[in-house]
Amino acid sequence: MPIFRTPTVPLPRAEFVIVMALMTSFVALSIDAMLPALGVIGNDILISDSNDRQLIITLLFLGMAFGQLFWGPLSDSFGRKPVVLVGASVFVCGCLVSALSQDLEMMLAGRFLQGLGAAASRIITIAMIRDRYEGNAMAQIMSLIMSVFILVPMVAPAIGQGILWIAGWREIFVMLMVLAFIVQTWFAFRQPETLEVKNRIPFSAKNLWSAFVEVSTNRQAMGYTVCASLVFGAFVGYLSSSQQILQEQYQLGDAFALYFAVIAASIGIAAYANSSLVMRFGMEKLSLIAVVSLCVLSVLFLAIAWSLEAGPPFWATLCFLIAGFFPIGILFGNFNALAMQSLGHVAGMATTVIGSVTTFASLSLGTLVGQAYDGTVLPLVAGFAILSTLSMLAFLYVRTGIR
Repeated sequence: MPIFRTPTVPLPRAEFVIVMALMTSFVALSIDAMLPALGVIGNDILISDSNDRQLIITLLFLGMAFGQLFWGPLSDSFGRKPVVLVGASVFVCGCLVSALSQDLEMMLAGRFLQGLGAAASRIITIAMIRDRYEGNAMAQIMSLIMSVFILVPMVAPAIGQGILWIAGWREIFVMLMVLAFIVQTWFAFRQPETLEVKNRIPFSAKNLWSAFVEVSTNRQAMGYTVCASLVFGAFVGYLSSSQQILQEQYQLGDAFALYFAVIAASIGIAAYANSSLVMRFGMEKLSLIAVVSLCVLSVLFLAIAWSLEAGPPFWATLCFLIAGFFPIGILFGNFNALAMQSLGHVAGMATTVIGSVTTFASLSLGTLVGQAYDGTVLPLVAGFAILSTLSMLAFLYVRTGIR
């Protein structure tokens, strides 16, 4: 990364939102741009079981989960910026390994490194936001970031498909490396350090353990982390199996990217709406409405899908996903902000614990949903119904205990 003089003037809010959104976008871009290429990659590196292609998606999440274990504590001790830049270098190395891979094992190693490096930006940007904002204001910023961030999954499959048309799947990883360099250079030259030296926690096992215990025993933080894990688990299940369901089962072919974008737009619209509504109604009320809506919708569609011998037609599945992703867009930003509410003084460790627990749990749950794919949408819809119901019950339990 370039040598630079650290800026000291905080970024204007609009630029801050854009930079933070781009920083967090590499996880989504690394996943969604690959979806149209999974079939081609599977053929090139000789993947025999079609469900094993899902590992190209899930190993990135696994790397991200492990990365979150140490990037946050390191940022609490050495500052946010240097740790983000180191993580960016790891991400680029992972892209290079994946681009050069000749078999599934090398591909998965590269994807793990990508996730490991992307975790730095993903987890530390939340800590940087918490350094500047709290409460409903933090939820508003998170929602604004999500509304910008969601443009990535809307266009990423189309970008991946376009690269496939003119080059090959390896060039998708080259594109990721170039974009990572551009965004990290912008970040390095424009974004000031948000963690003052006086607020840093010396890097020691005792301090790390003390902060970990404080976060992990906080009922509100861990309760909302469970809620987020369950909802995100359903989302990971969708990401893992979306290419098989949409592109192969419903035979969308190259139109897959278009429909994926339409579904993703629902999350973006919800996140943008939440950025305004949260200041009026509060995170808790909106989250309750969203999680109940997701639960009811998922259970109803499961009953419909189960009753149809040939399975639901494409238009019905599309309507379910669009409608279901709207409450998910509300919950993504709010659950994170609720979990971080009382942990500003240990924001780095808080994002580490919350982020790693959420990622490990959602990865496990989402993998179960994805690997259950049997040529129908029933496993995915059942996953949405079960996980959203559990998330709703967990939310009610946390709120009852806090009050």
